[in-house]
Amino acid sequence: MTTLDADTLDDLIDDCTALPAELRPTDQPRPAPPAAEPWQVTDACVAQVVGMDTYV
Repeated sequence: MTTLDADTLDDLIDDCTALPAELRPTDQPRPAPPAAEPWQVTDACVAQVVGMDTYV
């Protein structure tokens, strides 16, 4: 089975209308992403850049 690329914008729109309803965008707002964990510098992070000043 091969998938052909749409040659025109009309072809692309026709292809998109064949998507199931649950995959189409809705007017409902999307849930907010979870809050990011606080970032901390670990010894492993520091070790990766030891001596970096000699290259900068």
